[in-house]
Amino acid sequence: METLSHYLKVFQFSAKSFLINSGAALLCVIILISHGKAQDTFSIVAVDTLTGEIGSAGASCVTSSTTYPHGAAILSDLIPGIGAIHTQAAWNSVNQTNAHARMIAGDSPQEIIDWLVANDAQGNPTTRQYGIVDFRNNLPRAAAYTGINCLSYKNDTAGIFYSIQGNILLGQSIIDSMQDRFLTTQGTLGDRLMAALQGAKVIGADTRCAPRNSSSLSAFLRVARKTNSPDSLYIDLWMAYPQGFSGLAPVDPVDSLQTLYDQWKTITSVIAGGDGSGNCVRITKGNDGNTALDFSCFPDLQKLKLVIFDFTGRIVLNMPVTSPVIHPFSTSQPRHGLYFYQVLNQDKRMVARGKFFSL
Repeated sequence: METLSHYLKVFQFSAKSFLINSGAALLCVIILISHGKAQDTFSIVAVDTLTGEIGSAGASCVTSSTTYPHGAAILSDLIPGIGAIHTQAAWNSVNQTNAHARMIAGDSPQEIIDWLVANDAQGNPTTRQYGIVDFRNNLPRAAAYTGINCLSYKNDTAGIFYSIQGNILLGQSIIDSMQDRFLTTQGTLGDRLMAALQGAKVIGADTRCAPRNSSSLSAFLRVARKTNSPDSLYIDLWMAYPQGFSGLAPVDPVDSLQTLYDQWKTITSVIAGGDGSGNCVRITKGNDGNTALDFSCFPDLQKLKLVIFDFTGRIVLNMPVTSPVIHPFSTSQPRHGLYFYQVLNQDKRMVARGKFFSL
Protein backbone atom coordinates (compact mmCIF):
# COMPACT_ATOMS: atom_id res chain seq x y z
CA MET A 1 0.00 0.00 0.00
CA GLU A 2 1.24 3.47 -0.84
CA THR A 3 2.04 5.62 2.18
CA LEU A 4 0.34 8.91 2.94
CA SER A 5 3.66 10.72 2.52
CA HIS A 6 3.80 9.42 -1.05
CA TYR A 7 0.41 10.93 -1.87
CA LEU A 8 1.28 14.23 -0.21
CA LYS A 9 3.97 14.72 -2.85
CA VAL A 10 1.25 15.53 -5.40
CA PHE A 11 0.08 18.47 -3.32
CA GLN A 12 0.97 22.01 -4.34
CA PHE A 13 1.57 24.54 -1.58
CA SER A 14 0.81 28.22 -1.41
CA ALA A 15 1.44 30.64 1.44
CA LYS A 16 -1.17 33.05 2.73
CA SER A 17 -0.84 35.62 5.51
CA PHE A 18 -3.33 35.77 8.34
CA LEU A 19 -3.69 38.82 10.59
CA ILE A 20 -3.54 38.08 14.29
CA ASN A 21 -3.37 40.37 17.31
CA SER A 22 0.43 40.33 17.45
CA GLY A 23 0.97 40.79 13.72
CA ALA A 24 1.01 38.63 10.61
CA ALA A 25 1.59 34.89 10.73
CA LEU A 26 2.46 32.89 7.66
CA LEU A 27 0.54 29.69 7.07
CA CYS A 28 1.15 27.15 4.33
CA VAL A 29 -2.14 26.25 2.72
CA ILE A 30 -2.60 23.05 0.77
CA ILE A 31 -3.93 23.69 -2.71
CA LEU A 32 -4.75 20.70 -4.78
CA ILE A 33 -6.28 21.16 -7.97
CA SER A 34 -10.25 19.23 -11.93
CA HIS A 35 -12.47 20.68 -14.20
CA GLY A 36 -16.22 20.51 -13.86
CA LYS A 37 -19.06 22.56 -12.52
CA ALA A 38 -19.48 23.47 -8.88
CA GLN A 39 -22.55 21.33 -8.96
CA ASP A 40 -22.36 18.60 -6.34
CA THR A 41 -21.79 20.44 -3.10
CA PHE A 42 -22.66 20.61 0.59
CA SER A 43 -22.03 23.92 2.35
CA ILE A 44 -22.88 26.25 5.24
CA VAL A 45 -22.83 30.01 5.82
CA ALA A 46 -23.28 31.43 9.32
CA VAL A 47 -22.74 34.40 11.62
CA ASP A 48 -21.60 34.54 15.26
CA THR A 49 -23.95 37.00 16.96
CA LEU A 50 -21.50 37.58 19.83
CA THR A 51 -18.35 38.37 17.87
CA GLY A 52 -19.82 39.61 14.59
CA GLU A 53 -17.73 37.02 12.73
CA ILE A 54 -19.15 35.71 9.46
CA GLY A 55 -18.23 32.27 8.16
CA SER A 56 -18.40 30.08 5.09
CA ALA A 57 -17.52 26.40 4.66
CA GLY A 58 -18.22 23.65 2.19
CA ALA A 59 -17.00 20.71 0.14
CA SER A 60 -17.61 19.27 -3.30
CA CYS A 61 -16.60 16.44 -5.62
CA VAL A 62 -14.75 18.88 -7.87
CA THR A 63 -11.01 19.24 -8.00
CA SER A 64 -9.11 22.39 -8.80
CA SER A 65 -8.79 23.90 -12.25
CA THR A 66 -8.16 27.21 -13.98
CA THR A 67 -11.78 28.16 -13.32
CA TYR A 68 -11.80 26.76 -9.80
CA PRO A 69 -8.26 27.34 -8.48
CA HIS A 70 -9.30 26.35 -4.95
CA GLY A 71 -11.93 23.78 -5.85
CA ALA A 72 -15.24 24.18 -4.03
CA ALA A 73 -14.18 27.55 -2.55
CA ILE A 74 -15.24 29.23 -5.81
CA LEU A 75 -18.82 29.29 -4.52
CA SER A 76 -17.94 31.34 -1.40
CA ASP A 77 -18.34 35.12 -1.31
CA LEU A 78 -17.62 36.46 2.18
CA ILE A 79 -18.03 40.19 2.90
CA PRO A 80 -16.53 41.13 6.31
CA GLY A 81 -18.93 42.90 8.63
CA ILE A 82 -21.87 42.35 6.28
CA GLY A 83 -22.58 38.77 5.23
CA ALA A 84 -21.79 35.69 3.17
CA ILE A 85 -23.21 34.25 -0.04
CA HIS A 86 -22.96 30.72 -1.45
CA THR A 87 -23.95 30.28 -5.10
CA GLN A 88 -23.79 26.61 -6.03
CA ALA A 89 -25.31 23.81 -8.11
CA ALA A 90 -25.08 25.17 -11.67
CA TRP A 91 -22.63 27.85 -10.51
CA ASN A 92 -22.60 31.03 -12.60
CA SER A 93 -20.14 33.87 -12.07
CA VAL A 94 -22.62 36.54 -13.18
CA ASN A 95 -25.20 35.40 -10.62
CA GLN A 96 -22.51 35.45 -7.95
CA THR A 97 -21.42 38.98 -8.91
CA ASN A 98 -25.02 40.17 -8.92
CA ALA A 99 -25.67 38.63 -5.51
CA HIS A 100 -22.61 40.44 -4.13
CA ALA A 101 -23.84 43.76 -5.53
CA ARG A 102 -27.31 43.29 -4.04
CA MET A 103 -25.81 42.57 -0.60
CA ILE A 104 -23.61 45.67 -0.77
CA ALA A 105 -26.70 47.66 -1.75
CA GLY A 106 -28.39 46.54 1.46
CA ASP A 107 -30.80 43.82 0.33
CA SER A 108 -31.68 41.16 2.90
CA PRO A 109 -30.77 37.50 2.19
CA GLN A 110 -34.32 36.71 1.09
CA GLU A 111 -34.47 39.82 -1.11
CA ILE A 112 -31.20 38.81 -2.76
CA ILE A 113 -32.53 35.34 -3.52
CA ASP A 114 -35.81 36.73 -4.84
CA TRP A 115 -33.85 39.07 -7.13
CA LEU A 116 -31.59 36.26 -8.36
CA VAL A 117 -34.53 34.02 -9.18
CA ALA A 118 -36.25 36.81 -11.10
CA ASN A 119 -33.04 37.89 -12.90
CA ASP A 120 -31.08 34.69 -13.48
CA ALA A 121 -28.13 35.29 -15.80
CA GLN A 122 -29.17 32.43 -18.09
CA GLY A 123 -32.91 32.55 -17.49
CA ASN A 124 -32.96 29.26 -15.61
CA PRO A 125 -32.97 29.71 -11.81
CA THR A 126 -34.35 26.20 -11.31
CA THR A 127 -30.83 24.76 -11.60
CA ARG A 128 -29.34 27.04 -8.92
CA GLN A 129 -28.89 26.74 -5.18
CA TYR A 130 -28.21 29.63 -2.79
CA GLY A 131 -27.41 30.05 0.89
CA ILE A 132 -27.09 33.58 2.28
CA VAL A 133 -26.62 35.20 5.71
CA ASP A 134 -26.01 38.75 6.86
CA PHE A 135 -25.51 40.62 10.14
CA ARG A 136 -26.58 44.25 9.90
CA ASN A 137 -27.36 46.37 12.98
CA ASN A 138 -26.59 43.31 15.16
CA LEU A 139 -29.50 41.45 13.57
CA PRO A 140 -28.75 38.04 12.01
CA ARG A 141 -30.74 37.03 8.93
CA ALA A 142 -30.53 33.98 6.69
CA ALA A 143 -32.27 32.50 3.66
CA ALA A 144 -31.85 29.52 1.32
CA TYR A 145 -33.09 28.46 -2.10
CA THR A 146 -32.96 25.16 -3.98
CA GLY A 147 -34.16 25.06 -7.58
CA ILE A 148 -36.44 22.17 -8.51
CA ASN A 149 -34.07 21.07 -11.29
CA CYS A 150 -30.97 20.80 -9.11
CA LEU A 151 -29.71 17.23 -9.16
CA SER A 152 -31.00 15.02 -6.35
CA TYR A 153 -30.70 14.55 -3.54
CA LYS A 154 -31.01 18.26 -2.93
CA ASN A 155 -32.33 20.29 -0.01
CA ASP A 156 -31.57 23.17 2.33
CA THR A 157 -32.35 24.39 5.84
CA ALA A 158 -31.92 27.82 7.36
CA GLY A 159 -32.10 29.19 10.90
CA ILE A 160 -31.91 32.83 11.94
CA PHE A 161 -28.12 32.92 11.73
CA TYR A 162 -27.14 30.05 9.42
CA SER A 163 -28.02 28.39 6.13
CA ILE A 164 -27.07 24.85 5.07
CA GLN A 165 -27.60 23.53 1.55
CA GLY A 166 -26.53 20.65 -0.65
CA ASN A 167 -27.17 18.87 -3.94
CA ILE A 168 -26.26 15.47 -5.43
CA LEU A 169 -26.17 14.30 -1.82
CA LEU A 170 -26.36 10.83 -0.33
CA GLY A 171 -29.60 11.93 1.36
CA GLN A 172 -31.25 14.17 3.93
CA SER A 173 -28.96 12.74 6.61
CA ILE A 174 -26.10 14.90 5.29
CA ILE A 175 -28.06 18.14 5.84
CA ASP A 176 -29.34 16.95 9.22
CA SER A 177 -25.93 15.89 10.46
CA MET A 178 -24.34 19.19 9.43
CA GLN A 179 -27.05 21.13 11.23
CA ASP A 180 -26.81 19.01 14.37
CA ARG A 181 -23.02 19.31 14.57
CA PHE A 182 -23.12 23.07 13.98
CA LEU A 183 -25.75 23.71 16.65
CA THR A 184 -24.34 21.41 19.34
CA THR A 185 -20.59 22.01 19.05
CA GLN A 186 -18.96 24.30 21.59
CA GLY A 187 -16.27 26.74 20.52
CA THR A 188 -15.61 29.48 18.01
CA LEU A 189 -17.47 29.97 14.75
CA GLY A 190 -14.56 28.26 12.99
CA ASP A 191 -14.85 25.27 15.34
CA ARG A 192 -18.56 24.96 14.65
CA LEU A 193 -18.25 25.29 10.87
CA MET A 194 -15.51 22.68 10.85
CA ALA A 195 -17.73 20.40 12.94
CA ALA A 196 -20.55 20.86 10.42
CA LEU A 197 -18.28 19.64 7.62
CA GLN A 198 -17.21 16.69 9.75
CA GLY A 199 -20.91 15.87 10.10
CA ALA A 200 -21.06 15.42 6.32
CA LYS A 201 -17.86 13.38 6.08
CA VAL A 202 -19.21 10.04 4.95
CA ILE A 203 -18.22 8.15 1.80
CA GLY A 204 -20.38 9.40 -1.04
CA ALA A 205 -21.86 12.34 0.86
CA ASP A 206 -21.44 13.95 -2.53
CA THR A 207 -22.52 10.84 -4.44
CA ARG A 208 -20.10 11.35 -7.33
CA CYS A 209 -17.28 10.77 -4.84
CA ALA A 210 -18.48 7.35 -3.68
CA PRO A 211 -16.17 5.61 -6.22
CA ARG A 212 -13.31 7.70 -4.78
CA ASN A 213 -13.97 6.35 -1.27
CA SER A 214 -14.41 9.93 -0.10
CA SER A 215 -17.03 12.52 0.82
CA SER A 216 -15.59 15.04 -1.64
CA LEU A 217 -12.47 16.11 -3.52
CA SER A 218 -12.15 19.67 -2.21
CA ALA A 219 -13.13 21.54 0.94
CA PHE A 220 -12.78 25.04 2.40
CA LEU A 221 -13.24 27.01 5.62
CA ARG A 222 -13.37 30.82 5.75
CA VAL A 223 -14.14 33.22 8.62
CA ALA A 224 -14.11 37.02 8.52
CA ARG A 225 -13.86 39.41 11.42
CA LYS A 226 -15.47 42.83 11.15
CA THR A 227 -12.17 44.61 10.56
CA ASN A 228 -10.87 42.22 7.88
CA SER A 229 -10.50 43.16 4.26
CA PRO A 230 -12.01 40.71 1.75
CA ASP A 231 -8.57 39.59 0.57
CA SER A 232 -7.15 39.05 4.07
CA LEU A 233 -9.60 37.05 6.12
CA TYR A 234 -9.11 35.85 9.67
CA ILE A 235 -9.37 32.25 8.42
CA ASP A 236 -9.00 31.28 4.76
CA LEU A 237 -8.17 27.59 4.32
CA TRP A 238 -8.79 25.19 1.48
CA MET A 239 -7.80 21.78 0.20
CA ALA A 240 -8.42 20.33 -3.27
CA TYR A 241 -7.09 17.37 -5.20
CA PRO A 242 -5.28 18.35 -8.41
CA GLN A 243 -6.69 18.46 -11.89
CA GLY A 244 -6.56 15.02 -13.45
CA PHE A 245 -6.47 13.24 -10.10
CA SER A 246 -7.85 9.70 -10.39
CA GLY A 247 -8.25 6.68 -8.20
CA LEU A 248 -9.14 6.49 -4.52
CA ALA A 249 -8.65 9.56 -2.34
CA PRO A 250 -5.94 8.69 0.22
CA VAL A 251 -7.32 11.23 2.70
CA ASP A 252 -10.79 12.75 2.82
CA PRO A 253 -10.56 16.51 2.07
CA VAL A 254 -12.58 17.28 5.20
CA ASP A 255 -9.90 15.55 7.29
CA SER A 256 -7.13 17.39 5.43
CA LEU A 257 -8.96 20.65 6.11
CA GLN A 258 -9.31 19.68 9.77
CA THR A 259 -5.53 19.24 9.96
CA LEU A 260 -4.98 22.66 8.42
CA TYR A 261 -7.46 24.21 10.82
CA ASP A 262 -5.86 22.57 13.85
CA GLN A 263 -2.48 23.92 12.73
CA TRP A 264 -4.00 27.37 12.19
CA LYS A 265 -5.41 27.37 15.72
CA THR A 266 -1.99 26.55 17.12
CA ILE A 267 -0.32 29.30 15.13
CA THR A 268 -2.84 31.97 16.06
CA SER A 269 -3.26 30.80 19.67
CA VAL A 270 -7.01 30.46 19.32
CA ILE A 271 -8.50 29.02 22.49
CA ALA A 272 -10.33 25.82 21.57
CA GLY A 273 -13.06 26.55 24.13
CA GLY A 274 -14.17 29.45 22.00
CA ASP A 275 -13.61 32.53 24.14
CA GLY A 276 -10.38 34.27 23.21
CA SER A 277 -11.32 37.45 25.11
CA GLY A 278 -9.14 37.05 28.20
CA ASN A 279 -12.28 35.87 29.94
CA CYS A 280 -12.02 34.91 33.62
CA VAL A 281 -15.63 33.78 34.11
CA ARG A 282 -15.76 30.13 35.16
CA ILE A 283 -18.59 27.84 34.08
CA THR A 284 -19.46 25.29 36.77
CA LYS A 285 -22.27 22.91 37.72
CA GLY A 286 -24.17 23.19 40.99
CA ASN A 287 -25.22 20.26 43.16
CA ASP A 288 -28.55 20.24 41.34
CA GLY A 289 -26.78 19.91 37.99
CA ASN A 290 -27.70 23.42 36.83
CA THR A 291 -25.15 25.64 35.12
CA ALA A 292 -23.50 28.30 37.29
CA LEU A 293 -21.40 31.30 36.26
CA ASP A 294 -18.62 32.27 38.69
CA PHE A 295 -17.65 35.99 38.64
CA SER A 296 -15.22 35.85 41.59
CA CYS A 297 -12.36 37.24 39.49
CA PHE A 298 -14.05 40.64 39.14
CA PRO A 299 -13.24 43.13 41.94
CA ASP A 300 -16.53 45.07 41.74
CA LEU A 301 -19.58 43.00 40.90
CA GLN A 302 -22.04 45.85 41.42
CA LYS A 303 -20.93 47.47 38.17
CA LEU A 304 -21.47 44.43 35.96
CA LYS A 305 -24.43 43.22 33.92
CA LEU A 306 -24.98 39.71 32.57
CA VAL A 307 -26.74 39.18 29.24
CA ILE A 308 -27.52 35.67 27.96
CA PHE A 309 -28.64 34.78 24.42
CA ASP A 310 -30.00 31.53 23.02
CA PHE A 311 -28.64 30.03 19.80
CA THR A 312 -30.99 32.17 17.67
CA GLY A 313 -29.52 35.37 19.11
CA ARG A 314 -32.59 36.12 21.27
CA ILE A 315 -31.91 37.58 24.71
CA VAL A 316 -33.22 35.21 27.40
CA LEU A 317 -31.69 36.92 30.46
CA ASN A 318 -30.55 40.47 31.18
CA MET A 319 -29.65 41.14 34.81
CA PRO A 320 -27.10 42.83 37.10
CA VAL A 321 -24.41 40.63 38.61
CA THR A 322 -25.41 40.63 42.28
CA SER A 323 -23.32 37.75 43.66
CA PRO A 324 -20.05 35.96 42.84
CA VAL A 325 -21.93 32.91 41.58
CA ILE A 326 -25.10 33.11 39.53
CA HIS A 327 -27.39 30.27 38.43
CA PRO A 328 -29.00 31.77 35.32
CA PHE A 329 -31.72 29.13 35.03
CA SER A 330 -33.83 27.86 37.90
CA THR A 331 -34.62 24.21 38.58
CA SER A 332 -38.33 24.97 38.21
CA GLN A 333 -37.77 26.39 34.71
CA PRO A 334 -34.89 24.38 33.24
CA ARG A 335 -33.45 25.35 29.88
CA HIS A 336 -31.51 22.98 27.65
CA GLY A 337 -29.09 23.68 24.82
CA LEU A 338 -26.35 26.06 23.74
CA TYR A 339 -26.25 29.58 25.20
CA PHE A 340 -24.00 32.61 24.81
CA TYR A 341 -23.23 35.22 27.42
CA GLN A 342 -21.77 38.72 27.60
CA VAL A 343 -20.61 40.60 30.70
CA LEU A 344 -20.87 44.39 30.40
CA ASN A 345 -19.38 47.05 32.67
CA GLN A 346 -21.06 50.30 33.71
CA ASP A 347 -19.97 51.92 30.44
CA LYS A 348 -21.72 49.10 28.54
CA ARG A 349 -18.36 47.83 27.31
CA MET A 350 -18.04 44.06 27.01
CA VAL A 351 -15.45 42.75 29.48
CA ALA A 352 -16.09 39.02 29.02
CA ARG A 353 -17.98 36.69 26.72
CA GLY A 354 -18.37 33.00 26.19
CA LYS A 355 -20.61 30.01 25.56
CA PHE A 356 -21.98 27.21 27.68
CA PHE A 357 -24.32 24.23 27.50
CA SER A 358 -27.27 23.95 29.83
CA LEU A 359 -28.18 20.29 30.31
